[in-house]
Amino acid sequence: MSPSRIRVPDLREKKSRGEKIAMLTAYDATMARLLDQAGVDALLVGDSVGMVVLGYENTLAVTLDDMLHHTRAVARGASRALVVADMPFLSYQVSAEEAVRNAGRLLQEGGASAVKLEGGRPVVEAVRRMVDVGIPVMGHLGLRPQSVHQLGGYIKQATRPGDADALLADAIALQEAGAFGVVLESIPEDVAKTVTSALEIPTIGIGAGPHCDGQVLVSHDMLGLFDRFVPSFVKQYAKLSETIQSATRAYVDDVREGRYPESLSKISGVPNR
Repeated sequence: MSPSRIRVPDLREKKSRGEKIAMLTAYDATMARLLDQAGVDALLVGDSVGMVVLGYENTLAVTLDDMLHHTRAVARGASRALVVADMPFLSYQVSAEEAVRNAGRLLQEGGASAVKLEGGRPVVEAVRRMVDVGIPVMGHLGLRPQSVHQLGGYIKQATRPGDADALLADAIALQEAGAFGVVLESIPEDVAKTVTSALEIPTIGIGAGPHCDGQVLVSHDMLGLFDRFVPSFVKQYAKLSETIQSATRAYVDDVREGRYPESLSKISGVPNR
C-alpha cells in the first residue's frame, strides 16, 4: 500500500507532534519523482528555477508562465509530497485581486496544492483574500530573494533587535491572515527560535538554524549539481556535478576513440542489417 498524499493540515499536525518537516525544491518531473520516492514531505517549485535551471542572475526575471510550466512538470512527477509553487515577482504585489487570479492559475493549471509568496504585513491583504477563496498560502520572511536589490544583496536579515521584532510581527500577521506556514531564510538562530515558538503554524528554515519546524534546501545545492555559488549553510550530500562531468568525459572519449557504440552483433549476437 502506497503512502497517502501529504496535505496542508498534515504539516501543522507534524509541528504539534514535534516531527520535523523535510522540504526540497524540484523543477521537473524526474527529479520530483525521485525526491518524492525518497520520502520528502513537500516539494517547492521555487522561483530559484531562474538561477539554477534557466541561467538568470537572480529570480526577478522568472515569469508566471515559467512557474506554470515547471509546476505542471513537478505535479506530474510527485505522487505523495505536497507541491508548493512560488509566486514570481509582480504576480501578487500589484493587487489582491491579481494575486488571487495568479495563485488560482498555479493550482488550476499548474497542479500545485499551495503557493508561497514573499513578505509580511504589506502582503497580508493578498494572503487573506487567497485563503478566503480556498488557496493555501505559505509565507516567506527574512532574506527575500525577490527584494535582493532593496536588501543590498543576499545577506543575513533580522540581525538587529528592531528588525527581529518586525520579522516576528510579520510572521504573526501572516498567521492571522491564514497562512499555513512560513519559510524563514537567512536569519539568526535565536530569532528563528523565537518566531517558531510564537507561531502555531510551522516554520521552514533555510539558513536559519536548527530550531525551525522543518528545513528546505535548493535541491541543486544539496546534491552538488549547481556549480556556481553555494550558500555557506548548505550541506552537500553529493557531488553530482563531478559525477556528471566524469561520466560525460568518459562518454566523449569512448565516442572519439570508437569504443562506443559497439557493434550490435557483438552485444546481442544479432547480425547487422
